[in-house]
Amino acid sequence: MVEVKSTKIKYRRSNKKKYLKVEALNNAQKIAFAPFTFQTVAAMLDFGILKFLSEKPVDIEEIMTSCGVSKYTAMTLMQVAYYSDIVEKIDGKFHLTPLGECFLTDEMTINNFNFMRDVCYLGASELTNSFEKSQPCGLQKYFVDAPTIYPHVPSLPPNAKKSWYDFDHYYSDDCFDEVLKIIFEHKPEQIFDIGGNTGKFEKACLAFDKSCHVNIIDLPVNKEIAEKNVNSDRMTFYGLDILSDKKLPPLHDVVFMSQFLDCFSEEQVINILKKVKAAAKENTRIYILEPIIDNQEFSGAALAIAHISLYFTCMANGNSKMYTEAELCSMIENAGLRIENKYTNVGIHCYTLLECV
Repeated sequence: MVEVKSTKIKYRRSNKKKYLKVEALNNAQKIAFAPFTFQTVAAMLDFGILKFLSEKPVDIEEIMTSCGVSKYTAMTLMQVAYYSDIVEKIDGKFHLTPLGECFLTDEMTINNFNFMRDVCYLGASELTNSFEKSQPCGLQKYFVDAPTIYPHVPSLPPNAKKSWYDFDHYYSDDCFDEVLKIIFEHKPEQIFDIGGNTGKFEKACLAFDKSCHVNIIDLPVNKEIAEKNVNSDRMTFYGLDILSDKKLPPLHDVVFMSQFLDCFSEEQVINILKKVKAAAKENTRIYILEPIIDNQEFSGAALAIAHISLYFTCMANGNSKMYTEAELCSMIENAGLRIENKYTNVGIHCYTLLECV
C-alpha cells in the first residue's frame, strides 16, 4: 500500500496586476498608433467610405465599386477600422458602429476632427520644440513664420481657415442666449467685447437689446472683418493689440471676454486684466466666459479641453493653455479683481461665466 502524504495547498490570490498590465498595454497600443487611426478616418471620409457604410451594411466588393478604391485600399482601411471599433463585421458585411457614426453625424466630433486635421495635425510634430522654445513652432514650420496665429487666421489656407472659424464659433455661439440674459439683468447701455473676432457676439447683442451700444476691441485685421460682418449705427470698432502699450478706451457698464484669456500666458492674462481694471469705471462689470477644464460634466469634454492646450503650444502662441478654475481665479485675484458671481454649465458645452467687479 502506497502511503499518500498530505499536501498543503497554499491560497493563491488572483494576480490583479497582470490584468491591469494587459489593459494598460492594450491602451498603450492605441496611443502608439493613434496618428494612423486618425488618418484612417480621414481617408475613409475622403473616399466616401464612411458615408457609404452609413447607408447599409456592405462587403469589400461593394466598397470597391461604389467608392472607386482598389481592393488593397478597401481591405487595409477596413481592417484598421474593424480593430479600432469604427466598423463591425456581421455575416460578411461591414456595419458602421456608433463610434464611426460620430464622424458623420455629431457636430462636435466633426468640428474637433476637422480642426485637428486642417490646423493642428502637422504642427503637432513640433510640440517638443514648441515647449523648449516657448514658440508655436508648428505654426512657423507649416503655415507662417510669426509669433502668434491670431493676425494670420484670415490668411490661412482655405481648409485651415474654415476649420479654425468653425471650431471657434461652434463652442462659443451656443452660450450667447444664456449669457445675454445674465448680462442684461443690469440693463447696461454699453458693452465692450474684447477679442470679439468676427462679430458674432455683437450681432447677438444688437438683436437681444434694441437700445444698447456695442463696442468690439480686437486686432486690426479682425476689426476689419467684424466691420464687414456687422453694420449698425450702434457699433463702435477698436483695432488694437491688447498686449501693446496702447490704452483701452474708457470701459462703461459691461466688459465681455469669451474664449479670450486662454489665448495668453498667465503673466499676460494678469496684465490684460489689470489693463481692463485701469480702464473700467467704478460700476463696470467684467464677464469672463471660458470652457474650464475641471468644470466639465463629461470626461471626454475635459480630455478634449486639456488637449486644446497643445494647440496653443505648437500652433497659436507657444505659451498659453486652457485653464482650471483655480488657475483662472488666482489670475483674477492677482489682477486686483473680485469674482462676485459664478455661473456654471452655461450652454450645452459646460462653459463657466465669471462675473467680476
